[in-house]
Amino acid sequence: MSIPVVTVGQSREDVVGGLERLHGPVTVVRRCAELPELLAACQSGLARAAVVAEGSEGLTASLVDRLGAVGVAIIALTDNADEADRLRKIGVASALTGVHSEELSDRIADAVARLTGLDRPAALSAEADTGAALAAAPVEPKPGPESAGTGKIIAVWGPAGSPGRTMVAANIAGEMAADGREVLLVDADTYGASVAAVLGLLDESAGLAQACRLADQGTLDADALRKVASTVATALGTFKVLTGITRADRWTELRAAALALVLERARHMADVVVVDTGFCLEADEELSFDTMAPRRNAATLCPLEVADTVYAVGAADPVGVPRLVRALAELETAVPQAAPIVVMNKVRASSVGRSPERQLRDAWERYGPASGLTAFLPYDPAAADAALLAGSLLHEAAPESNLRSAIRELVCAPVQRKAKSSVFSSTPRRKAKD
Repeated sequence: MSIPVVTVGQSREDVVGGLERLHGPVTVVRRCAELPELLAACQSGLARAAVVAEGSEGLTASLVDRLGAVGVAIIALTDNADEADRLRKIGVASALTGVHSEELSDRIADAVARLTGLDRPAALSAEADTGAALAAAPVEPKPGPESAGTGKIIAVWGPAGSPGRTMVAANIAGEMAADGREVLLVDADTYGASVAAVLGLLDESAGLAQACRLADQGTLDADALRKVASTVATALGTFKVLTGITRADRWTELRAAALALVLERARHMADVVVVDTGFCLEADEELSFDTMAPRRNAATLCPLEVADTVYAVGAADPVGVPRLVRALAELETAVPQAAPIVVMNKVRASSVGRSPERQLRDAWERYGPASGLTAFLPYDPAAADAALLAGSLLHEAAPESNLRSAIRELVCAPVQRKAKSSVFSSTPRRKAKD
């Protein structure tokens, strides 16, 4: 198997030139003057690997993602331990500038094999270029793999039409913080970010965009994430918030690769990460001939793909229910592993009929998708309006409301939830006999 390689820059011992003199599967097909030229060469299908001998500081997570999408692995040469660590965080293999050409060939083959899932070439040339070994190389840093974070990601999603995604997401975060957990609330809605407004935050800095920028550069860690997140203090607990973009046209700042890194770092920072997502699941590639262009809906799809729990929120009315049914079918196609917990919001007899929960269950069993209805949140405009007007959560504005109780039971007391017959009932009914 041949591995065509493009390069940019030239190391002081010219190991890139040494690659050209090796007799093996790794072949240098073009030397580029700068990164944009290298990117163009890779996107044209010319190479399967790129060696960045100079200018590795220009590599970002988004660039790495773009090259990975066309099957190109990246190897950067640097003697700076901090830069090597940054490169590792954005998915770039690194080597010292004084690396032997033969060893560089091995690393290229390994990087391509990891990216493509194919076996590396059985044998590489043993004829290394001796010029690469003239100078003694410093000790190369070998950072161990970063342990996975233990935090859980909860994605709150729902169809178009204001079913109450943000209200549910914000109050889930508040209830979990009240239980003593460290919580991070993330506003990833690229169409109508509103978490800051719901919580009464006068924040125009777009915390999530800042975090994505740091992640793209490979400089985001748990401490940096805490600094860009806003703090919300309530009577029952405190949690952090990454506010959403301040204008809809800033959606390009929330790229998939960077957002995935933000969520990965968030797992290390918080016990629970609650993500308020947008509604649209459409694959942007279907709308554009440029498959490498930024994807607006990636900010919705990415959290749904990595979430441990997905809440699908729909409005309990003759318009909201069929919207949710159709949207769940789209979700199953777009993110098959999601397995959503379906929540009916704004449940009221005036829009569904008497015994609204029973009516909704009966209709769902006849026409609904495979996912069963899990929870019902009552329509309580007085409590919701009081919280919105005060820029606070339900446990502060309306602590005794049925709506607050239903949300708390949804995420904090599943056993108690099973004991209730209806969100309109203030007393649990007697359990049915087995």
